[in-house]
Amino acid sequence: MTPLGTGFDTLVVVLGFLSIIWLHELGHFLAAKWAGIRVLGFAIGFGPALVSFRKGFGLQAGSSDGRYQTLLVGAKGNLSHPSLVGISPTEYRWNALPLGGYVKMLGQEDGNPEATSDSPDSYQMSPPWKRMIVISAGVIMNIVSAAILLVVVFTIGLKVEPAVVGQVQIGSPAARALATNAAELGVTQAGLRPGDKLLSIDGAVVDSFKDVVVAIAMAERSRAMNFVVERAGLDRPLVFGIVPEVSRENKLLSVGIGPAASGTIGKDRDPEINARLAVVLNSVGAIGVQAGATLETVGGRPASGAFALDVAARESGGQNFEAVFKNPDAASTAVMLTPVPDMQEARFEVKLVDGMAEMPVEHLLGLLPLMKVVSVVEKSGAGSGLMAGDVFARIGDTQWPSVIEGTAEVHRHAGRTVAIEVLRRSGDGVDASVERVKLDAVPVSRKGLIGFVRSTTLNDSLTVARWPESSRFPRVSPKTTAKVESGESVVAAAIPAPASPAMAGPALAGMVVAGSTITAVNGQPVTTFPQSRAAIMGTAGGDGPVVVSLRLPALAGEANASSQATDVVTVSLDAAQRKTLAQLGWSSPVPAELFAPQQVLMRGTGLVDSLNKGLKETKNTMVQTYLTLVRLFQGSVRVEHLKGPIGIAHMGTILAERGFVWLLFFMAVISLNVAVVNFLPLPIVDGGHFCFLVYEWITGRPVSVVFQNVTTLAGLVMIGTMFLIVTYNDIVNLFGL
Repeated sequence: MTPLGTGFDTLVVVLGFLSIIWLHELGHFLAAKWAGIRVLGFAIGFGPALVSFRKGFGLQAGSSDGRYQTLLVGAKGNLSHPSLVGISPTEYRWNALPLGGYVKMLGQEDGNPEATSDSPDSYQMSPPWKRMIVISAGVIMNIVSAAILLVVVFTIGLKVEPAVVGQVQIGSPAARALATNAAELGVTQAGLRPGDKLLSIDGAVVDSFKDVVVAIAMAERSRAMNFVVERAGLDRPLVFGIVPEVSRENKLLSVGIGPAASGTIGKDRDPEINARLAVVLNSVGAIGVQAGATLETVGGRPASGAFALDVAARESGGQNFEAVFKNPDAASTAVMLTPVPDMQEARFEVKLVDGMAEMPVEHLLGLLPLMKVVSVVEKSGAGSGLMAGDVFARIGDTQWPSVIEGTAEVHRHAGRTVAIEVLRRSGDGVDASVERVKLDAVPVSRKGLIGFVRSTTLNDSLTVARWPESSRFPRVSPKTTAKVESGESVVAAAIPAPASPAMAGPALAGMVVAGSTITAVNGQPVTTFPQSRAAIMGTAGGDGPVVVSLRLPALAGEANASSQATDVVTVSLDAAQRKTLAQLGWSSPVPAELFAPQQVLMRGTGLVDSLNKGLKETKNTMVQTYLTLVRLFQGSVRVEHLKGPIGIAHMGTILAERGFVWLLFFMAVISLNVAVVNFLPLPIVDGGHFCFLVYEWITGRPVSVVFQNVTTLAGLVMIGTMFLIVTYNDIVNLFGL
């Protein structure tokens, strides 16, 4: 798909934007006619006219204004003169740059406050209260039309993602949070779980996952939010106090949860993508399951969504369990899935291009997997030389990097090149070989990106990465309590301290040389971290030491693994470390992101309910728009999160692909945003003019022309600068520059 979608989708979105502008200006136009103000022009767009229409002249190329002005001068401004009979003073025009619109009234021009008139039908001669109606009519038209659209949307029904938790990111605030009423409900594990239904956030009912995302993104920094959660098997809701953190992906506040996945594997229009998806499914044990397949049962029980796999894995105790999928050809496929063992977690602060960020990392008693390449991003170009499956042996000055150190080292070279060495496997079985490949000048973007999807060698290698140095990667200070406001009550919410190296028990950190490969645990041969976990947990139940056999990194000139030196490391586990290991669970081997999002139809039960839903969405959208501007000044929302014309058009084409109803919803939201922005008390826009009229109404005299000129110029500079910034961000984000 092209960056702006199909040509038809783009055309539909552009026409929708123009309709919003037309309705806004129509509001001004109708109100001006009602107030008896002479309207000189009704324009869509700015700049020179492409075509125009004037009653008496008809449709013509370019503007008819010159011809009309000639007649007006000849008639000495007398509209009743015979030469002007049947000719309208209003020109309707389509201008070259359709990025806005305007209604030009006699004695009123946005960009020229000195264009006044003492004619009886001029803008200045109309009473201030009438002019206030004229100025606000465009905004009112946008609000009314948006409300009507939303009523239509909820009458037809809008497919939305329910307010149900899907994925919970490891180490995220949602994963660490402990319910304030956990003890009385018998809940011992911290964190939200897949399948949890979010009932309200800070007292406000949430109807969809979109509401959840917006509420979190619009939150105040460092303040705990009150989450009321319904969980299956509990007779009362859980209450969580969760402090959102800035997401590394989009830099917005987040708690680290994703929407619930349905039981249907996603299916793309591109057969090649579906073929690659089938390969991924086969690799995790779902052999024969195709794109578009639906999960029917898990462990013999009906499955209502992908989270049924997580529940089965958690209850499996590490034993394989059966899942039955129905493929698009209606044939059922039963597969045996092997649960993925959970690892321990540590959290570090990592210095990225745009500041410090918290990152979790999985480990086993301090043994870290290496960072590897899952796939190379096509649009990043071939300059990196990386290939899928490459394992990083060196990035810059960092040998055997984990995801933590590898990410930090790449970001340290932002805007430059970095020398990289990778381990690249070729061949299969006994013929397989591993080559160490040098990439001397890999370009790093100014955002600190090379252009690959990263992962770890957790499930396919036991070569150990270096444990991050605490001086370079300080541990995050634990937050023990926070105030959670709910209505008039304030409660102290216990927030578990994030797992740190010391708390998680990295007993082997620093004892194993980076680049070493674990070969056995207590004499039991192992080749992956999960196998090592099983061997270590067998020891953890008793009081004996853990004996780790390993092969040291190859020295220069050593050609094969058999010639490498070996070592043995022995460590005794204390009670806390044994307890930590005993609490480790299991997860589903099928990634939740392979499933299509779960959707429900949000529709009114009747006209009145649809009207209520439409008015509620209208109010919420307007409040969120104003709140976005507040958070922009507070720093929770950043300028790069704002969308300009290109970004809005791109988003519109994406939603257009989801169906006509989503396009109507999008247009309603944009119409409300236009209304809110237009009525801000800023020069140039309607809100600024309204403030001038309030002053005139109170004092009995208009704002001075000098002041209007200064504020108009300031408004033009401010809006022009913001337009350039958001357009630049749109282009950068759209094309990944």
